[in-house]
Amino acid sequence: MQSELFSITVTKEVVQIFESALNYMKMYNQVYVNEGHLLKALLTDSSLKHHLSEEDKNTILTLGTTSRDMIAHLGSYTFPRINSQTIRKARRYDEIMLVNFVKENFSKEWSHTIRSGFQKEKLSIYIALNQNDEINGFAAFDVYRNKKGYFGPMGVVKTSRVKGVGNALLHHCLRDMKEIGYEYAIIGGAGPIEFYEKACRAVVIPSI
Repeated sequence: MQSELFSITVTKEVVQIFESALNYMKMYNQVYVNEGHLLKALLTDSSLKHHLSEEDKNTILTLGTTSRDMIAHLGSYTFPRINSQTIRKARRYDEIMLVNFVKENFSKEWSHTIRSGFQKEKLSIYIALNQNDEINGFAAFDVYRNKKGYFGPMGVVKTSRVKGVGNALLHHCLRDMKEIGYEYAIIGGAGPIEFYEKACRAVVIPSI
């Protein structure tokens, strides 16, 4: 079967799986299909119902899609050139605007975390601005439950993704963390993992 998703002929079933994965990607407001989307599409496909029990499916899905912590080594890290023109450190007067932005575009939990970050003596939050000086992304470190060496949360609105905004926000934070003296940065509940693997050579911390 011919499909715009592939350059070679594939079966109808393969196309259906990828179309289902694309739907999951859009549902989660993401821009790339990852292994979690594909895994969920496969496990919910009727062709597997006679081969795996519901318990097996749930176990595999949990293992494959649960957010995982990652770690990036900063000690010998060479920072790439990044566009800093639209990125700046948050200021005290940004609090209400940024907290509302995070709440409206991401989650109430993240907005509480960012609000707590503004209670610190020295801010460790960066914001990204679009051409109209409107916030379109943010990143922070050392704000989640006061955990030191902990990067996140970070978020970029969907219309500004795949444009280097997240990469720039990430590296502004990592540079500050290295200057503080952190040898490693912990990226909590990383997603998508592929972004951090490519952006800063982070690796998944094995579950113990």
